[in-house]
Amino acid sequence: MILLQAVHVSKSFGAHRVLADVNFIVQEGDLAGIVGVNGAGKSTLLKIITGALPPDEGEVILSKGLTVSYLAQDSGLESGRSIWNEMLSVYARLIETEKHLREMENRMGDPALAGNDTAYRQLLQDYDTLSFLFESKGGFEYEANIRGVLHGLNFGNMDYNTPVNTLSGGQKTRLALARCLLGAPDLLILDEPTNYLDMDNLTWLEQYLQSYRGAVLVVSHDRYFLDALIKVIYELDGAGFTRYTGNYTSFVRQKAEMAEQQLKAYKKQQEEIARMEEFVRRNIAAKDTTGRAQSRLKTLEKMDRLARPGKERRVSVSFNVNRPSNQEVLQVKGLAIGYPGLVLAHGLDFEISKGERVVLIGPNGVGKSTLLKTIAGLLPAIGGRVRQGSLVQIGYYKQERQAFSRDKNVLRELWDRYPRMDESDIRKALGRFLFSGDDVHKNVADLSGGEKSRLALAALMLQKSNFLLLDEPTNHLDLASKEALEDALSGYPGTILFVSHDRYFINKMATRVMELSTNGITNCLGNYDYYLGRKAQQLQLAGKPGPKESEPINKTPEKEQYLQKKEEERQKRKRQRQITDLEQAIAGLEELIFRLEKELYQPEEYRDYQACQLRQEELDQARTAMQDHMEKWLDLIEE
Repeated sequence: MILLQAVHVSKSFGAHRVLADVNFIVQEGDLAGIVGVNGAGKSTLLKIITGALPPDEGEVILSKGLTVSYLAQDSGLESGRSIWNEMLSVYARLIETEKHLREMENRMGDPALAGNDTAYRQLLQDYDTLSFLFESKGGFEYEANIRGVLHGLNFGNMDYNTPVNTLSGGQKTRLALARCLLGAPDLLILDEPTNYLDMDNLTWLEQYLQSYRGAVLVVSHDRYFLDALIKVIYELDGAGFTRYTGNYTSFVRQKAEMAEQQLKAYKKQQEEIARMEEFVRRNIAAKDTTGRAQSRLKTLEKMDRLARPGKERRVSVSFNVNRPSNQEVLQVKGLAIGYPGLVLAHGLDFEISKGERVVLIGPNGVGKSTLLKTIAGLLPAIGGRVRQGSLVQIGYYKQERQAFSRDKNVLRELWDRYPRMDESDIRKALGRFLFSGDDVHKNVADLSGGEKSRLALAALMLQKSNFLLLDEPTNHLDLASKEALEDALSGYPGTILFVSHDRYFINKMATRVMELSTNGITNCLGNYDYYLGRKAQQLQLAGKPGPKESEPINKTPEKEQYLQKKEEERQKRKRQRQITDLEQAIAGLEELIFRLEKELYQPEEYRDYQACQLRQEELDQARTAMQDHMEKWLDLIEE
């Protein structure tokens, strides 16, 4: 059954055409996702579907009696009620029915009705009918449903009498999502529902929607969420509105295959055109063949020529380092973090070595961003110590983006940070982050969230630090920019410690997961999926129900082979970096040993017993280090 149908929908804002001739349907039970670059018109399309905006052309047709709930992007719930009463308002009709049932029960005990059999039997019949309706609509479950949804969205430990208008912006957004879910409409329309959710909340939401009885239409940049939940992907771009069957990973594969086929078809047609044009050129003037040449010419004129498939304009990022760090990058001992009068976490002990990609996870508010700021030296440690390794240079990308000057344009903002660079080099760097032409003269204050994120990443790229601290680096980036960032960081020769809620990004980047709690750090080697499996296993051994993983994400042999190949390439690059570092260290030790041996045999040295002994100890240490480095180098070469 078709629930919703968009027919030739178009929308413009002034001279800017946002949507052009969009056609699609949503059927009963669909789990559909809409993807596209920032500014493609995804949110505008949802507003047109829900009636919040009128289309310039076309129409949206809803099936008769269709119930719809719509969660706008970052839309918080505004209410003077308490959390509990606001959630109860979703079931207003059911509560009225319940009150009516209680009234009927009281009437049944009325002595005046006992002598009237007809009226009494009618009351019993009405009561049975209403009770059945009450039960079928979830009358005995609605309070449990409210508690379950509030717990799943991180309100479980809150006082439900808390007024909604006293909550934070993120809490209001989560409460708006809770209200949409409890309504259980035929069609649930969600615009970026994963904003403000931590990883446990995200897993819960995926499981909730997987068993949802209605249809779901969602706009999201969360690729892990799209992989776990969605069965149909619609891509909105300059080419139109294209439908792909499957989840996000399947969409990426299909899109690449389609682009390859389009390019082949274009090249094949161009070759055919070239052959026909050459035939016409050679034969048009010849008496015997002019007829055939004119026939080919007419064919060329009537031919529906394919447009050359355009390359998608995307971020082109490359991170490098000014100089490599030593093997030990960071050592944290007994660290306590927080603010004056407020300790967020304590007893933190961990080390990070060169080349690692470590993700820091934990519930919202536990202090992940605070820990990064403490390591970066922007906040003082409350207790314990943070020690950086030799030659470590930190580059810090903060969640709320860099402190940009509101009165500068994009070009001046970046150039003032690197005044020794030529303007042409600054423009090239900006161009790689999609700031080209007049874009570089945009005022920083007028940039969107995604544009500010790209500008901050451009500044970070030019810094060439060997230890990156990244706080939610994929926030505000569209899908293509996220993929470009992942590719860049995969080839980065330095070390990374990052905070992220983007589980797809974590899976591709992390070599170790560190879970932060109020009283320590738990380490797990591997990516996010491996961490989930280990955690579930540990909870199972402890006799506790573990967090369920979402449905397997495209566990096809092709995906497994692709992931294995990517991991092998990453390990190969890591080994090559280690080999290069060891070779440099060995060369340095050889020079040191040669110098110490030369000094040891100088007459002024071997006549001085203490000086001679000191040189000999230094020489022995250098030779031992040399031997250790050579053994590690040989092991890596054999691998």
